[in-house]
Amino acid sequence: MTGTTETAAVKAAAGAAVPAPAPAPRPARLWRGATPWLFLLAPLTLLIVFTYAPIANMVAYSFTDWDGVSPELNFTGAENYSELFTRPELFEVFWVSGYYLAASVVQIVAALYFATILSFDVRFRNLFKGVLFFPYLINGVAIGFVFLYFFQDGGTLDSVLSLLGVETDRAWLGTPESANTSLAGVSVWRYLGLNFVLFLGAIQSIPGELYEAAELDGANRWHQFRYIIAPGIKPVLSLTVILSISGSLSVFEIPYIMTGGATGTETFVIQTVKLAFQFNKTGLASAAALVLLLIVLAVTWVQRRLAPDDKVDLV
Repeated sequence: MTGTTETAAVKAAAGAAVPAPAPAPRPARLWRGATPWLFLLAPLTLLIVFTYAPIANMVAYSFTDWDGVSPELNFTGAENYSELFTRPELFEVFWVSGYYLAASVVQIVAALYFATILSFDVRFRNLFKGVLFFPYLINGVAIGFVFLYFFQDGGTLDSVLSLLGVETDRAWLGTPESANTSLAGVSVWRYLGLNFVLFLGAIQSIPGELYEAAELDGANRWHQFRYIIAPGIKPVLSLTVILSISGSLSVFEIPYIMTGGATGTETFVIQTVKLAFQFNKTGLASAAALVLLLIVLAVTWVQRRLAPDDKVDLV
């Protein structure tokens, strides 16, 4: 009985010597929970001010007859949308996007090829990586002016062809077919580096043990690409397809700088800009911009439904 009393006394003394930690004060816990939101305050403010607020204004302007200059604007309801969908010539420019869509296929295939090759041990691969990615770092306006001189009559392209013994008097930007093909080729040259870097990063994130195991099983490079690389980069490939489709529908910079939309190279975005700043139909241009946004979102939704991003498990 005495031992039991002594043991209880020892436990009580130990408990008294090491008191249990007191819970944090309520204001401190509230501050700790608000800390992440404080870090998000600046980016969320910029996102709202420069993205969502302009979109809201665009939606509001699409229901008015504002000319972009006058302080007065009148509510017209759905009149701009009615005019937009009753004038088929406003949507005919989407045929030009077909050239850029075809070019994006070439761009994705080429980027995936180079990323696959340079992900292995190749001589001067760092040099080739820089060469492929460098065009994406150049300003789009500068690229437009450079290739404007490149494709002009008697320009760089004609000079190179003459050195190779090929004589041509073709106006590369003189017909809709050759002009759109040339402009689409410029877009491939510029944006190839972006897709290349995305693919290269995805391929290098695949564990190297999988390649070693595949080589022990006798797999060649094609088998490694088909059964390891292709499934491993499926989410990134889906992302590049979405970016390519949306980019093909909203091309602006290169054709606007090089041709200004002449010779059948006018895109939907160039047409929208002209409606707003050349014909002073900001309300109609806002409706066109909103329709383009909805088209891009719809295409993205369909693509995600047809090719969902399933979890990739290569192990």
